[in-house]
Amino acid sequence: MTEQQQKTPYDLPDVSGLSIGILGGTGDQGKGLARRFALAGHRVTIGSRKAERAQAAADDLGAELPVSGAENPVAAGRSDVVVVAVPWEGHKATLESLRAELAGKIVVDCVNPLGFEKGKGAFALPVEEGSAAEQAAAVLPDSRVVAAFHHVSAKLLLDPEVDGMELDVLVLGGDREATDVVQALAGRIPGMRGVYGGRLHNAHQVEAFTANLISMNRRYKAHAGLRITDV
Repeated sequence: MTEQQQKTPYDLPDVSGLSIGILGGTGDQGKGLARRFALAGHRVTIGSRKAERAQAAADDLGAELPVSGAENPVAAGRSDVVVVAVPWEGHKATLESLRAELAGKIVVDCVNPLGFEKGKGAFALPVEEGSAAEQAAAVLPDSRVVAAFHHVSAKLLLDPEVDGMELDVLVLGGDREATDVVQALAGRIPGMRGVYGGRLHNAHQVEAFTANLISMNRRYKAHAGLRITDV
């Protein structure tokens, strides 16, 4: 769908045929997103530094789901859209090593640069580029970087008793076509909605807000997300 054909901000493309790679898919958030996208009918490849570890994570999700595992370069190269869910400590190095495989692709960064201090909880870490997403854009000049999926509970993503994820996903980026694709992908997960949240230079406060959510969830023993009103 072209911008000329779009009549409202709610018109989103059909993304049902897209394949998805998850870098860091052996962690709970990446593995949970892999599960939900696979349940929605997408072919998903979990990526890891070791293919065996990636395949073990895929096997954990069940043979009935269209999920496989591979080394990060293979997962990135074979997928239409690639989600980055690696630990913050390895974020830059991982993306630098995959610059060629990610060229031309939509790269969805959901990494939250957070620190944890005993007695004080989670807090946002300073990032030289401004945010993890902006760091990704700087490292991957030939990719279409979008920030999204920061505030999604990994526990709920993985819970087989949870059918729907009742929350909104803030999607940020300067490439309208790419943000539309990621909004549409969020909407493939039952109960979830992708909402445009601004350009990539607004990603810092979105990533940082995860620390507030962690504090809320610990206090109330919950798995809170976000809902945006009047949109």
